Order: sequence, then C-alpha cells, then structure tokens
Amino acid sequence: MPPNRATTMSIYPQPALALVREMETAALAQPQRAVALQGAPGCNGHRAALEYDADCLPLPCFAFEDALDAVKEGRADRAIIPIENSQHGRVADIHFLLPESGLSIVGEHFMGIEHALMALPGEAGPFTRAYSHPQALGQSRRYLRARGIVPMAYADTAGAAALVRELGEPDACAIAPILAAKLYGLDVIEQNVEDAADNTTRFVVLAREPLDPFELRGSKAMTTFIFEVKNIVAALYKALGGFATNGVNMTKLESYQIGSSFAATTFYADIEGAPGDPRVDQALQELAFHCKYVRPLGTYLQARSRG
Repeated sequence: MPPNRATTMSIYPQPALALVREMETAALAQPQRAVALQGAPGCNGHRAALEYDADCLPLPCFAFEDALDAVKEGRADRAIIPIENSQHGRVADIHFLLPESGLSIVGEHFMGIEHALMALPGEAGPFTRAYSHPQALGQSRRYLRARGIVPMAYADTAGAAALVRELGEPDACAIAPILAAKLYGLDVIEQNVEDAADNTTRFVVLAREPLDPFELRGSKAMTTFIFEVKNIVAALYKALGGFATNGVNMTKLESYQIGSSFAATTFYADIEGAPGDPRVDQALQELAFHCKYVRPLGTYLQARSRG
C-alpha cells in the first residue's frame, strides 16, 4: 500500500469506508477485472463502470489522480474518468491529468445523468444546504436557487450522500445518484433535479497500453491527441487546414495553458478516424509540420456516432 493510501482512505465519510474497503479487497484480488473510478461507492463513476463493463470490479478512489495511479501501479486494469458534460463543459483538470498520467484512452462511454435530492430518513425539509460535486451542483443550479438551498461543494456526489448520513443534520441534503441513497440509507426526496433533461456525461476509459489503430480498421474510431503550435502568425490556422483538405472531421478542439508564461497554448483534440487511414495520416503529418509537438492519447471505438 502506497504511503499516502491510508491518509486518502481516511478522507471518506465513515458510512462510505466499509463499502470502499469491501470493494477494494475484491478488486485487488482480481486486478485484471478492476476498473478504477473517482468517487465513493454509488457515484456516477460507479454507475458508468458497471454500464461500460457489467462484469468489472469497481475500485473507488478519492481523487482522479488516485484512480489513474491505480492503473499505473497495476492495482486496476483500467480507469473510467469523466471528461466532459453536456451542460457544464470540461471536467476540471482532466486535460492536464490525462497527458501526465502516461495512460492511453482505449474507450469511451456516454451516460445520461440523473440527479436525486436525498436526505436523512423521515426528513422532508426545508433544507438549507445541499452537498455534492461541483459539477452536479452546477447542473442543478436553478433547482437549488429556486428553493433557497445553498450549494456546498464536496469531492464527489456519493461521498456527499455519505457525508449527509454521517452529519445526521436534518437541514442537510445531498445531490447524488439514486444508487447512493440505497447504499447509505437515505430517503430520496425528489428525482431528476438536474436542470436539463438531456444532461449527459462523456467518460473515457484508460489503460496502460494503447489499442493498435490497425486493429480498428473498418470500424468507426476516434483519435485523441494534444499539440502545441509554433509561436508564429497563423500557425493554428495552418495546422488545422490539413484536416479540412483531407476530409477528416475534428469533433473537439479545446485550448488550455501550461505554466505561467501565457506565451504558448496547448490544444486538446478529437478527430474521427484512426492512424493508418491515409486521410488521417496526411492530416496529422501536416499538423506536425506546424507544431512544436503532437502527442497521441489514444485511438478507440466510437461509443456514439458524431454524425
């Protein structure tokens, strides 16, 4: 057990600890089946892991870094991590963590998000504060504001449910998946408190070894990479031109800063297709010509058509 593991475990609320230890024991006994996720048992990552692979052994981890480390250290075969939400945008820090992890994206999973308001058994409100992950609070902002409930950020949704159980305070509630209410003995006060009915989160699946793009021939694939253009006029325009001229669809392009100089911007991109396709190869070659570097993060099957 790594030196900081016990400290990390102690951060979980007491109602979650027994479940975490039970699931961790099962996963560590069969790491080839283990899927690491961020959050306490009952969180959306837990749901996503079981939807992606019903036969997996979910391994709850307190932070995203812990989930990635579990794969790097061989305690889990894969990790499933949320990368973006249709209502709240990019999941904070994930674009920094993925390249630093050294892991490869080997799959994706889309999951509809359904938030429930839950509280101690027998309590029906009024509630003064709601605990949850910042993403879930942002996705339920209008619901909370209309009822005068103060949002209280917590590390994850299910952990917030366990915290409400631990606090034992009648005016506290949590926003979490219904699974969390079942696991921690809370009453569901109201379902579907998210502000948008089509609320969807995209997860990526990470492993130590990348998939071979040539094995995906004939299938609809996605390729994800990061790059930094040269610091010259029109560099980004020229770098991206190859995708248009070669007919390669870029479905995502996001920029973010590394360091404090603000002199260079790193870009995160998704494209349809895989290396080995002449069109993709030519587009990536033209991109590289205008960049300081291009770093692939993985090629994998599409879970949903981008057309």
